[in-house]
Amino acid sequence: MHAKYTRVGYQPVQPVPFSHAVHAGQLGMDCRYCHNTVDQSWFSSIPGASTCMNCHNQVLKDDPRLAPVRESAATGQPIPWVQVHIVPDYVCFNHSVHVARGISCVECHGRVDQMNEVRHAKSLSMSFCLDCHRNPAAYLRPVDKVTDMGWQWSTNENVAAKMQRTNGVQFVHDWRVESLENCSACHR
Repeated sequence: MHAKYTRVGYQPVQPVPFSHAVHAGQLGMDCRYCHNTVDQSWFSSIPGASTCMNCHNQVLKDDPRLAPVRESAATGQPIPWVQVHIVPDYVCFNHSVHVARGISCVECHGRVDQMNEVRHAKSLSMSFCLDCHRNPAAYLRPVDKVTDMGWQWSTNENVAAKMQRTNGVQFVHDWRVESLENCSACHR
């Protein structure tokens, strides 16, 4: 059995069939609309039913799939979402530090904008994290493109690779990105 944080492919059944492909993909909703603490906190919040009801009091308001959302909004009882992405208790991971330094959601979570229901797309193992920590320039992008899952420097692969190298090195310098590999950077 794999540890929870390395279980690529894990896709639990959720209490509401929320489609990220529709919301983030087709509608182009920014991740931060629902996960509104991701750029301010160590964790990425799960939205309350009131966030969902901002739209669903008009859109699909009587759809039976949204009954748990309507009930949650009426009673104040949270929707019992099943957590998909988990790191071990001994790992200190701060979403806001990564988002503020140009690490896109896609780097750890995959193309969520193409998933009907979120699945564990990447191993969140120590070696996975260290790959980025050892060479952050390869993963950085403009901060305003962090939640744009399909963003790329260019559609030409060679041009995109060159731009990533050039801009990534510049971002490391300008944003003072530290290539932290010491144990205490993540294990506290």
